[in-house]
Amino acid sequence: MDYLYREGSPISAELWEKIDDAVVSTAKKILTGRRFISIYGPVGAGVQSINVDNLSELDETEGNISVIRGRTYQHIPLINEDFSLLWRDLEFSEQTGLPVDLSPAMRAATQCALKEDELIFLGSEELGYKGLLTEEGVIKLPVSDWSDGENPFKDISAGLAKFVENGIAGRKALVVSPDLFVKLQRIQPGTGITEYDRISRLLDGNIFSTPVLKNNKAVLVCAEPQNIDLVIGQDMITSYLETKNLNHYFRIIETILLRIKNKEAVIVFG
Repeated sequence: MDYLYREGSPISAELWEKIDDAVVSTAKKILTGRRFISIYGPVGAGVQSINVDNLSELDETEGNISVIRGRTYQHIPLINEDFSLLWRDLEFSEQTGLPVDLSPAMRAATQCALKEDELIFLGSEELGYKGLLTEEGVIKLPVSDWSDGENPFKDISAGLAKFVENGIAGRKALVVSPDLFVKLQRIQPGTGITEYDRISRLLDGNIFSTPVLKNNKAVLVCAEPQNIDLVIGQDMITSYLETKNLNHYFRIIETILLRIKNKEAVIVFG
């Protein structure tokens, strides 16, 4: 089934390829969660829900009738963003041989990517989804004044020590709000290196920043797939909606779900 309605659309295969390239390349520049979270899937656009396991409670009861404890099922939410291309622009491109301006598609891809990261880090209170910073039961540590002394290095070192204490091992990643990212650029007196460089060595370079995190927020995770992963049903792709007033309307869609399997692998500073 062509649920993307591409085959019956008046858009040429060549233009579809250019739209796909513009959307994917733009999204890759924005997406932060996918840079360190393992991907599970794509499992298919038709998959509407998937199991979410709490590994500390996962077990199967015994008896004639048994159930799995520590396992719930969650609906995989749909993220979408619309854009349009004017028929006159497409006709101008056809007549002159000049490329179509795909800025509307790129802007929509940016918004779609930000929505994905917002769901990953903050969840959706309205829809009942939790993110890395809002999940109940994750470890929470106070954040010091990162504009003073070695406080950033001390905070992250304390977080890493907490991982060791809890037996959490593997690839680590730190995501900070833009204001904290700026504070990491301070050069420590007598060292000639920034706080960013010092912390980066602890994390093998896995330091990221995203605008979806507001001031003075940071999260440290052990990003192994047994701890967290990102379920992808339908990866980001563009569908054709309709022709209206001769203009062409499109929708970028994707279905994703963050699974936090081990809450001790997530440390929130703030």
